Amino acid sequence: MNTFYNEILIDHNARPGHHHAVPGANMVLEGVNPSCGDDIVLQLKVEDGVILDGGFAGDGCAISRASADMMLDLVIGKTVEEAKRLSSLFMKMIREEISGEELEELQEAGALQDISHMPSRVKCAVLGWHTMDEMLEKN
Repeated sequence: MNTFYNEILIDHNARPGHHHAVPGANMVLEGVNPSCGDDIVLQLKVEDGVILDGGFAGDGCAISRASADMMLDLVIGKTVEEAKRLSSLFMKMIREEISGEELEELQEAGALQDISHMPSRVKCAVLGWHTMDEMLEKN
């Protein structure tokens, strides 16, 4: 990973803006990555199809924490459908199937593009995204 992206990852891990409980959260789901020991609880406050707030708690490695934090940066304020689309783009990035324009839509989450070359870390990077997808599919 290049230095700029490393700094983004380090910053989101050291100072995650969304590592907190969400007052009034009406969607809560635990996501676990047994291979790494990551265990997060994702909380979203969704009203009228819009994600108004989000946060996560629990323990995870630097990549899972940073990825969940970047994901929440992206989806808060978006509709559920937009959040699902962004998650789909993130998965395309991990599978190395994403276009340059699509990658730009992921903003800082694009910093995790090189994770696709580290198979043991892919599950860490997608944990928050998979947890959100599962949560949004149930509703």
